Amino acid sequence: MAFTSQSLVFRAPASLPIGRLAAPPAGRVALRGRGAAFPYVAAASTPMVNSDGDEKEMKLWGGRFEEGVTDAVERFTESISYDWQLYKYDIMGSKAHATMLASQGLITAGDRDIILEGLDQIETLIQEGKFEWRKDREDVHMNIEAALIERVGEPAKKLHTARSRNDQIVTDLRLWCRDAIDKILIRIKQFQVSLVMLASKYVDLIVPGYTHLQRAQPVLLPHLLLSYVEQLERDAGRLANCRERVNFCPLGACALAGTGLPIDRFQTAKDLKFTAPMKNRQVVGFLCIDAVSDRDFVLEFLAANSIAAVHLSRIGEEWVLWASEEFGFLTPSDKVSTGSSIMPQKKNPDPMELVRGKSARVVGDLMTVLILCKGLPQAYNRDLQEDKEPLFDSVKAILGMLEVCTEFAQNISFNSKRIQRSLPAGYLDATTLADYLVKKGVPFRTSHEIVGRSVQLCVTKNCQLAELQLDDLKAVHPAFEADVYEYLGVENAVNKFISYGSTGSNQVKKQLEDWRIQLGISS
Repeated sequence: MAFTSQSLVFRAPASLPIGRLAAPPAGRVALRGRGAAFPYVAAASTPMVNSDGDEKEMKLWGGRFEEGVTDAVERFTESISYDWQLYKYDIMGSKAHATMLASQGLITAGDRDIILEGLDQIETLIQEGKFEWRKDREDVHMNIEAALIERVGEPAKKLHTARSRNDQIVTDLRLWCRDAIDKILIRIKQFQVSLVMLASKYVDLIVPGYTHLQRAQPVLLPHLLLSYVEQLERDAGRLANCRERVNFCPLGACALAGTGLPIDRFQTAKDLKFTAPMKNRQVVGFLCIDAVSDRDFVLEFLAANSIAAVHLSRIGEEWVLWASEEFGFLTPSDKVSTGSSIMPQKKNPDPMELVRGKSARVVGDLMTVLILCKGLPQAYNRDLQEDKEPLFDSVKAILGMLEVCTEFAQNISFNSKRIQRSLPAGYLDATTLADYLVKKGVPFRTSHEIVGRSVQLCVTKNCQLAELQLDDLKAVHPAFEADVYEYLGVENAVNKFISYGSTGSNQVKKQLEDWRIQLGISS
C-alpha cells in the first residue's frame, strides 16, 4: 500500500486477477460491446483551495463549502482504507440502480449503457490492482463515483439520482453479509463432515464422559464428536435465519425520507436478488428512516458468529486438554502441530489454542457494534462507519477458525490403548448400577444412596465396582443379585443405554448414519 502526502493515494493489493484491461487513453474511450463512445474527463470535479493555499479536489458533496477539510480531519474521517472491500457490491448496487433509473425514464438508455460500461471497466481495474483508491475521496462510494465521472463525464453525474450514501452503504453491507454468511455455512458443513468422518473411524471406542471436569459416565467417542456436529448445526441454523433478514433491499430510502422521484424499488430488489417479503411490488414492512439506520442485521450476524466462535473455542479447549501428557487421549499429526524455540521435545496443538484465543476477538467485535449502536438517535449517523471493521474482522476470524478446525480434525488420532487403560478410574458405571436397582423396584433416590455406599466400599477396598463380590454388594443391599455383573464395567454400562439420542451402541450407529445422510457423505 503506497501513500503520498499530497494526494493521499493508496493502491489496493493486486488480487483477484480477471483478464486484462489497459488504462484509458487520453481523448476518447470506446465502449466495448455497447457501440458508444465518450470523452475521457481528466478530473472528477473542480479544484478547491484550502486554508493553506493548497489546491484540493472539491468533494462531490462540497457545493456549499468554500474551504476544504484539514488533513487531520481527512485522515480521521476516511473509511476507504477498509471499506474498499465493498467495491464489488457497490458496483453491483450501482448497476441495478442505473438500470432502474433508465426503466423509469429518469435517465436515458444511452446514459445507462455508458454508466454500466464505465462501472465494468472500473471493476476490472480494481480486480487487477490498477485502481487508485484516494483517501481524499473518503470512501468506496465516492472513489467509484468520482472515477466514473472521470471516465464517462456527464452521464455518471446522473447515477446518484434518487440515492444517498446512507441507503447505498447499507445495501452494500447487506450484499456483503449475504455472501459472507454463505461462505461461513460452507465452512461449517466442511467441519461437520470432518467430524463425522473422524467419528466413523472410532465407532466402538469408549471414552470417559466428564461433568465439572470430573469423570461421570462412559460414552462412545462418536457420541461426543457428534455433539460438536449438533452445535455446529445450530450455528448454521442461526446464520441461515439471519440471512433471511439480511436479504432485504434498502435502496430507495435515500437519506432517510425517501424521494419524490418515481423509482421502482421492486425492480432494484429483484435485480440484486433480495428476497424480503413482497406485496404489490413493494417490500413488506419497509420504512425509509429505519432502512438507513438499521444495523440489527449486523448485530445478529455478529451474535451468530460469536456463538459459533464459543463452540469452536470449547472444542479447541477439549482437544488441547486431550493432547496433554496428563490425558494423552489425542495425538495431532506434525501437519497441525508446532514446536518450541527452546524445548526441542515439545509438540504443541497451537492451531486449537489460537482457535480458543480468536474467539475473544469475535465476541469483542459483537460488543464493539452493540456499544456503537446503543446511543444513536434514529436515522443515519457517522458513528455507523465504525461497524465495518468489526464485521470484517469477525467474518475473517470465524472463517479461519472453521478452516483450521477442519484441518485439525483431519489430522488427529485417538490413542485407544491409553484411553482404555484409563477407563477403570472414576467408577463410570455407578449410574448404570443405580438404574439396575431401579429395575429391581428400588426407588431411584434410595438406589442413589445404595450405590454411593457401594462406591465408598470400593474406595476402602481399593477396587472397582465390578470387582466387588456379590456378598459385598448384598451386604450393602439385598436387592443385588448375580445378574448385577451384566451392568458393571464400562462396556456393559454403555450397552445398557437405550434412550433416543443416548450413547448406546445402537443409538450412536443410528446417529452416525443420520448425519452421513444429512451431510451427503457417501458410505
